[in-house]
Amino acid sequence: MIEIPHLGTWLIAVSSGPDSMALLHMCLEEKIPCAVAHVNYHVRAQAEEEERYIQSFCEEKHIPCHILNKPFEYEGNFEANARNYRYDFFRKLIQENHYCGVLVGHHQDDLIETYLMQKEKHLVVKTYGLAKENHWKEILVYRPLLDYSKKTLVEYCKKNHIQYYEDHTNEDSQYVRNRIRKEVINYSKEKRDSILEEIKVANQELFTIRQEAHLHIREGKVRIDDYRNQKEEVRYTILRFLIEKKNQANYSLKHIQSIDEIILHQCDFVIDVHNQYLVQEKGRMFVVDSLEPYTIVFSSKEDMMPHKHPWFSIEEGKPGVYAVTFLEEDFPITIRNAREKDAILMRFGTKSVHRFFIDRHIPLYLRRVWPVVVNSKGTIILVPGLGCDIHHYSINPDCNVIK
Repeated sequence: MIEIPHLGTWLIAVSSGPDSMALLHMCLEEKIPCAVAHVNYHVRAQAEEEERYIQSFCEEKHIPCHILNKPFEYEGNFEANARNYRYDFFRKLIQENHYCGVLVGHHQDDLIETYLMQKEKHLVVKTYGLAKENHWKEILVYRPLLDYSKKTLVEYCKKNHIQYYEDHTNEDSQYVRNRIRKEVINYSKEKRDSILEEIKVANQELFTIRQEAHLHIREGKVRIDDYRNQKEEVRYTILRFLIEKKNQANYSLKHIQSIDEIILHQCDFVIDVHNQYLVQEKGRMFVVDSLEPYTIVFSSKEDMMPHKHPWFSIEEGKPGVYAVTFLEEDFPITIRNAREKDAILMRFGTKSVHRFFIDRHIPLYLRRVWPVVVNSKGTIILVPGLGCDIHHYSINPDCNVIK
């Protein structure tokens, strides 16, 4: 008997192993409306045979079957890339077909293996072991089999004459998870129960810490002085909340400690964390998605107005330090991010843009993306917040470039 969060049609991730085949059969027995998703990575000799079997099984049971059978290309870690690959496929299917979410066949052995691997690698995690449910890029992922051991699921398949395939790559002991997997499958019931209780207690403690950490986050930002006054485990959890916003990565304790060390001892910082950036401004830290250089070219005044960009906007001209008046020969105009040796000729002399940043206490992250306006000759004619150069000032400016 399996429990599903709510009624509706569910997508089931089926690899052809005993766990996912047992899950599929249980759903059919319980008359849970479902569809099947299978990913063929083409990395095992029997992959084509497994795909054909799943298709024939679904045809026999009149179940919708979705197969991803494309060359799988990746760089780096296979498991991490394969996980992203299949879950992005599940997400697409769920959105297109309005499924409730995806059911996956993770079982009790997977739960214990994951916990032991987290401990061995000293990971700072969102959940110890595996959560019954979580979300992947806004789709619901549910694990109904966490109370079943791998041995129980194999016996279920044999009893119900369900064909399944074993993944022989799981025998390769060079991988940490495979080594732990071989140990876990032979654990006694007493040892399993002891570890499961340990996981339960660890998650209860983690829940309390997460509740405390939540209190220090307001609209995605944390006061740095407040952060520095917290105990270590709360600080690490606050960091997880901030940087896990758009990725599903687990962070090693060493990695989290290195980030924590910077925050504790530096007044200003830009910390790269998995293609996003932890930054500070006005004593608060938060995450920004990108600090990439940019260059935008405008052929005329009409082409410029109005314009919105993540790091600046172009608006109606009003006198002030954001205003500029163009000459005909200035076009095409380029707006780009500031560079290290940029300077502008002001009425009081040449001013270094870098010096302007220092004088105005501009945060490090904003220095990377601060806009400057450059004319066709390559001369900087406006630094928003500092002003325009001596040749482009008037009491009726053409536009304002607002940071």
